Amino acid sequence: MDSYLSSVRLPALPTKATAQQPSARPTVEPDLVSDEHLMSRLRLGEQKAIAELFKRHSSCIYRVGKKMLRDSGEADDLVQEVFLYVYRKSEMFDASKGPARSWIFQIAYTQALLRRRKLKSIGLYSSAIADELRDAESRTDLPADYDKTVEGLFGRNGWKKIVEDLTEDQRETLRLHFF
Repeated sequence: MDSYLSSVRLPALPTKATAQQPSARPTVEPDLVSDEHLMSRLRLGEQKAIAELFKRHSSCIYRVGKKMLRDSGEADDLVQEVFLYVYRKSEMFDASKGPARSWIFQIAYTQALLRRRKLKSIGLYSSAIADELRDAESRTDLPADYDKTVEGLFGRNGWKKIVEDLTEDQRETLRLHFF
């Protein structure tokens, strides 16, 4: 035990002389700088600000893109598009309307939705949906994908309007088919 105590080195405690000396340059940890401050630095053209915002938020935006677009390549593209937009349109950010993080994620969601809509319109998801429908027959206990539900396809009140526009015979056919 005595050999252990003699081998342990503790750091020296600061004396009054060293404790009162101010450091020559105050250091600010990068994590302590707010996103709003980084956005103001970005407006002034400081390149390091966008790099720091990228470090902080790129992984979360990638996960949002991966979840919404169902493709890692598209998620990578989304991250690039979002930060390019943030870099080009940094002057549009208004701190009085909300935090910078919310603004960045709003851009990410909007870009992801627009990209998903474009990919759907060119038929990228159509073959995947057919494959998923075949797989869904084998696993009926899993919840349905929202995009494939009636509400997802036609909107909340769209289905009611469609049913109301049907003739009585057509409504009866649907009722007999589903119920």
